[in-house]
This record gives sequence, structure tokens and C-alpha cells, in this order.
Amino acid sequence: MSGTDTLTPQQVEAEGLADWRVLFQALHARYRTGDFATGLRLVEAIGAAAEEMDHHPDLDLRYGQVHVRLFSHDVFGVTSRDTTLARRISKLAAGLGVTAVPAAVQVLEIALDSAQPDAIKPFWRAVLGLQDSPLHDELIDGRGILPTLWFQQTVAHEEPRQRFHLDIRVPPEEAFARVEAALGAGGTLVSDDRAPTFWVLADAEGNKACVTTWAGRAEGG
Repeated sequence: MSGTDTLTPQQVEAEGLADWRVLFQALHARYRTGDFATGLRLVEAIGAAAEEMDHHPDLDLRYGQVHVRLFSHDVFGVTSRDTTLARRISKLAAGLGVTAVPAAVQVLEIALDSAQPDAIKPFWRAVLGLQDSPLHDELIDGRGILPTLWFQQTVAHEEPRQRFHLDIRVPPEEAFARVEAALGAGGTLVSDDRAPTFWVLADAEGNKACVTTWAGRAEGG
């Protein structure tokens, strides 16, 4: 397999990258650094490794933690370049005594119900400064800062009280606990027909949200 072949989540899991989880088209890791200085040292070490490999992750340095996102921009997916650098980053973190927190990684998407998604997509592309995804019929932030916006086709506006809803993508092993926490916090289960791909939940007023994973999707998308 070449460095430009995209890997499925199943193939990534077979790599045994304990610190990392696949969320959509990227590898994510969260490291608990304990203080800002240690986080900065980790970021500097990752930067040096990235320059050496000429393959650059997205880094988010905050007090007590560093979040790393790895994917190959040229193919918009995870490749062997990413798994190789992920292993290197894990070793660098271990050398600094930094611990990974896989359960903490998550990605938020926004869904908009629409009977005419093609008619409204240009507006949202313009007003949010997003761009078309090369893989799916959705709008993305190429900088990786704003959430992805996707359009859920509806025959009519069946639920006028809530046109937007949130999808939270978590690692498969974390999904059930997240669902149980939401139910314990006063939520209700609307549907688990597609679990573990997604669960539809609602708050006490009926506003919906979905807990989603890659499990059960074609090519793990």
C-alpha cells in the first residue's frame, strides 16, 4: 500500500495505535500535559518530527492539553503517512511523560433539515466561508476550525421547531457511555435502530441530537 492510499478505520485500528482514534477522515489524539510548558515542549517536538517527515498535523495547544489531528490533505483521508507520524508522536509524548486520553476526542457536525438543499447550500457556503467537501455532499472548513455543515434531505419540514440538529462523533467504544449519560441527564431515546452507527436522542423539549460513530458505515465513513 502506498503513502497515498486511504485507510479504513478498520485498517487503522489494526495498526494498534493506542493513543489515536479515527473520527471522520482524520486521526485524533488528546494528550494531558498537566501544564502549559510541557505542552509547548510536546508541540515543539511534534513540529520537528513533522518537518523531518514533511507531513504536518493540526495542533491545538491549551493549558494542560494538546490536541493533534492527522490526515493527508492531498487525498482527504488517513494514509500510512499519518499512521507513521502518529507512532512517532506517541513516542515523543511518552518520552515527556505525557498521557493520551482517547476517550476525550470528539468532532461536532451540524445538520440542517431541508427539502431543497441545493437551493440553500450556496447561502451557507458564503455566509460561513465554507467550501464543498471533496468526498461528501457537505460543506467543510478547510482550516478545520468550524464544524462541518451537512444537509439532511426531507420531503417537507416535518419538524418545524428544530431545523438544525447536532451530531457528535465519538470513538465507538465511547458511544454507549455518552448515550447513557444523556439519558441519565433527562434525555430520551428516539431511535437506536442504526446503532452503533448512530443513536437519535432528544432533550426534555424534544430537541434532537445524534451520537455517531464510524462503526457500521460503508468504508467506515
